[in-house]
Amino acid sequence: FFSGVSFSWAGLNVVTTTSDLASIAKEVGGSLVIVDALVKGYQDPHYIQPKPSFMVKVNRADLLIYQGLELEIGWLPVLIDGARNPNIRLGQPGHLDASEGISKLEVPTGEVDRSMGDIHPYGNPHYHLDPENGFIIAQSIYNKLSELDPENGPQYKVNLNQFRKRLKEKIKQWKIRMADFQGAQIVTYHKLWSYFTNQFQLKVLDTVEIKPGVPPTTKHLARLTDQMIQKKINLIVQATYYKSEFSNMVARKTGGTVLTLPAFVGGTPEAKDYFSLFDIITEELGKVLKPTL
Repeated sequence: FFSGVSFSWAGLNVVTTTSDLASIAKEVGGSLVIVDALVKGYQDPHYIQPKPSFMVKVNRADLLIYQGLELEIGWLPVLIDGARNPNIRLGQPGHLDASEGISKLEVPTGEVDRSMGDIHPYGNPHYHLDPENGFIIAQSIYNKLSELDPENGPQYKVNLNQFRKRLKEKIKQWKIRMADFQGAQIVTYHKLWSYFTNQFQLKVLDTVEIKPGVPPTTKHLARLTDQMIQKKINLIVQATYYKSEFSNMVARKTGGTVLTLPAFVGGTPEAKDYFSLFDIITEELGKVLKPTL
């Protein structure tokens, strides 16, 4: 016993909002942690119902890890309140905002209001799609696990180093795979891929949505179609959890392709962990993108 907290041999109980955070937490925690993600990889994490079963999980958590940047703003505060677990509240040892230390993209300047769609005032929350950010997320998780369970700190360190080594190797492979497509232009359905396209030097012309979270108007689709034809852009990328009717409509008119990709671990059955997620994304993009060199 120390500071009134005891940990059984069963290990720390870690609850994450997203499946990517769960995947990295499993890598760092290894057999010393039990990890449970609230959101499945094929669900849109913006719109989740705060179910009573989630409250039970959060109530039992030693550590809550969430994506932050208001990705879960619609449902996580309700869960934290309902869970009645003082250890996972803001400022407590069992609370981790995984966005800390991340270089944020698309932080809006000036006033933000609802007319701009689902705008995130602190920046784009989909930073997990730059694999380099995996290092930062893993480090934050390691720091927390070592703080909560100092006795096992050395083992967490070994796990962290193994994860970092593997991720470094994989990033090299992914960069080689994507090297021929630097500067290639694509269209995305939602502003979801900014960190990925930034890392692998793809250019996004526009989104199918007129504003984040707002379906397109006929006028917007017509303008997008014209631009795609004019610039010879023939690829629309979207996450598995979005309906593809609008993307398909534009693809038919432009002769383009709609590529549906997992945006999180578990977004497709093959995307089993953080590594295979990027294996799939880079492999599928490699099949349809035209080399720019």
